[in-house]
Amino acid sequence: MANSKYEYVKSFEVEDEIMLPIIIVVHIDNRDFSRFSEVHEFVKPNDKRALELMNECAKAVLEQFPDIIFSYGFCDEYSFVFKKQTKFYQRRASKILSLIISYFSTIYVTKWKELFPQTEMRFPPSFQSRVISCASMEVLQSYLAWRQRDCHLSNQYNTCLWELIRNGKSETEAQEILKGTQKQEKNELLYQGFNINYKEQETIFRQGTCILKTEVQHIVKYKQDGSPVQRLRMKAIKVHSKNIASRSFWNDYLCLCRELGHFEEDANKIKPEYVKSFLHVSKLMPSTWIVIRIDGCHFHRFSDVHEFEKPNDARALNLMNSCAVSVLEEFKDIVFSYGVSDEYSFVLKKESQLYQRRSSEIVSAVVSLFSSMYTMKWKEFFPQKELKHPPYFDGRAVCYPTSEILLDYLAWRQVDCHINNQYNTCFWMLVKSGKSKSEAQNYLKGTQAQEKHELLTRLSGIIDYYNTLPLMFRQGSSVFWDKQEEEEIANQGKDAVGKCYKVVVDLCNIIEKSFWEAHPEILGEKFNGNFSSGSYGSLRRITCCDCKVSKLARSNNLSLLEQPATNFL
Repeated sequence: MANSKYEYVKSFEVEDEIMLPIIIVVHIDNRDFSRFSEVHEFVKPNDKRALELMNECAKAVLEQFPDIIFSYGFCDEYSFVFKKQTKFYQRRASKILSLIISYFSTIYVTKWKELFPQTEMRFPPSFQSRVISCASMEVLQSYLAWRQRDCHLSNQYNTCLWELIRNGKSETEAQEILKGTQKQEKNELLYQGFNINYKEQETIFRQGTCILKTEVQHIVKYKQDGSPVQRLRMKAIKVHSKNIASRSFWNDYLCLCRELGHFEEDANKIKPEYVKSFLHVSKLMPSTWIVIRIDGCHFHRFSDVHEFEKPNDARALNLMNSCAVSVLEEFKDIVFSYGVSDEYSFVLKKESQLYQRRSSEIVSAVVSLFSSMYTMKWKEFFPQKELKHPPYFDGRAVCYPTSEILLDYLAWRQVDCHINNQYNTCFWMLVKSGKSKSEAQNYLKGTQAQEKHELLTRLSGIIDYYNTLPLMFRQGSSVFWDKQEEEEIANQGKDAVGKCYKVVVDLCNIIEKSFWEAHPEILGEKFNGNFSSGSYGSLRRITCCDCKVSKLARSNNLSLLEQPATNFL
């Protein structure tokens, strides 16, 4: 990071390291799966294609992150278990959960067409995640037993529910019939009422799926006589078991025992205090500004693979901006965001109660949606390029107690944008002039801003060249709800006058107070007026500012990608 007088804001960042020897488990689930499944017409109670898509995503996660040794999933959730001695990103909870959820979301979008070739993805999948800390193998065993028990109970209930509905009952009537019934009663209902033997249902529905790593022989080369040379390598495999928390299952896999440990005895009963600990989540300090900052992971490699223009690719930056717009449109508690290069900061209002201020859920939901949108919108900005490598991001939440400190944080990011962009512009101009990368680095070492200005003028032949560059490169992008001028709104067939807010992307100086004085509503208590587009709720108001007509649209008939375009200033 570049040095500036605003760097003191970093002191508000809280370390969330998970200490050894605690076993790290990352649990993810779909944020609005019931609606997502309805819009995409998933088969009820189980859509095998959707489950296999989740399994493919989990397998990709294990292949991408070597420290994940085991995973278990069913329906719309998955749990990922790390090696006991993992140092993955130095065991910081927010970074771990955000990277996993981001990569999972991206893979879900990229693999959608493989499992649903005839179905368009109508709006982005969005997941949330949290870290489960297991202090011992006994606690991990209880966690896995608890999740598989939930798989069985929820699947048995849903199988009964949908059979009743298919046979003429309303959803409410079916729920009343099932209220208070035990497992045996549900089995009898299925068998006697619908001639279904629950135990003969597919194992993927009843038992869930495990993706785990095991050692296999792999041919690395051939000798001169044609005989193969083999080495052991880790490979992710898919398995099913009726009891993943049993000693007989777990201890059969030497890799699990080596990296995590043995189960000493079978988990016959799940301790309530363990379940309570699994459900515990930390909350962010009340009455503070929450900033969710996301950063691209390995984006130097990503930009090289996709041949981004150096030092700035306007298409890539506009793609980031478009994703930020989608995040603000989905989460109304986000009042402002600022982005540069491969990072974005999202500011939630002080009184926000989004997810009851649970840090992991806020961070993961924002990162997941951003990642999904980045993948879905890729072709809009790079129509001639295939997405060769999945993009993914990490995120964290930081609380700032006052508006002044919040503004200093945003000023810090914009100062950083200027310093880094000036350096990168010089660096790549030197490289393009014939110097090697190491020569360019050595040339720029210790140079001041004025020296860089003079260098750019000399190399380009243009006086004050740096200030001729696009504002987006030099100042970054600000995304926020902006109050539009009063306009006519159709209201039950009658003309009415109201205030409209819409998301805009502005290229402005947010260090100077003049911007905030011109937009006092950003840091105000709340908006008073109509939003120009809404979240994925059942009903939302969408204001088409170009034609000055407001219309009500059911969210299952209008996807995010079909919404009226946002103006880019």
